[in-house]
Amino acid sequence: MLDILYRDDFLVAIHKPSGLLVHRSNIDRHETRFALQLLRDQIGLRVFPLHRLDKATSGVLLFGLDAETARTVGGQFESSAVQKRYLAVVRGWPPEAGVIDHALSRQFDEYGRKFPADSPERAVAALPALTEFRRLACVELPETVDRYPTSRYALVELMPQTGRQHQLRRHLKHIAHPIIGDANWGKGVHNRFFQQRYGCHRLLLACTQISLSHPRDGRLLTIAAPPEESFAHMISALGWEGCRLTAD
Repeated sequence: MLDILYRDDFLVAIHKPSGLLVHRSNIDRHETRFALQLLRDQIGLRVFPLHRLDKATSGVLLFGLDAETARTVGGQFESSAVQKRYLAVVRGWPPEAGVIDHALSRQFDEYGRKFPADSPERAVAALPALTEFRRLACVELPETVDRYPTSRYALVELMPQTGRQHQLRRHLKHIAHPIIGDANWGKGVHNRFFQQRYGCHRLLLACTQISLSHPRDGRLLTIAAPPEESFAHMISALGWEGCRLTAD
């Protein structure tokens, strides 16, 4: 049973768990469970996905309940009018706050499969991509994980201003603070440390809040979700229980 965060006659939002695909994908042909189908069966209505979360990312996932709503809200996402907030655990201590302004080229198809290096799709010019971030907490562990005698990690809040594919994961790698658990853009030695030390086998990235104009009356609608249990366990294990996890 999916956790429904919000529902009215036009929209429904769920708390997507890590490891669940939004919809059927050729890249994971063995998968038989998808958020779209599970929600459709749960509420007995056709649903329209309005944005995406990677399979490994948990958090707020929004659907429309009719085609007109899908078009209206889809336009908000395309114009970057929807405000999204994420939490992530990253390697190292990034600055207290900043903006990552780093254009991203198209390297993947709509299913997440990587284009060959010589493909025409990858020859297209990189598109502007902006991510605001704020460091919420940090920790230094007396563990030699990489080449340093201690290991530093941080909890960060991420506010993407554009919606490029895998933007947050690629941007965090770009500033040398990759997200823990990221098999594609992370650092394997730190991922393995979290697996062995904490039993953490997931990407530590979660969408915790979405704000948009309601498609019916234009009012500001904010939908929030706390980190799911596996993420919350890591926040506790790293000593960040008292950290503010929601926006001001």
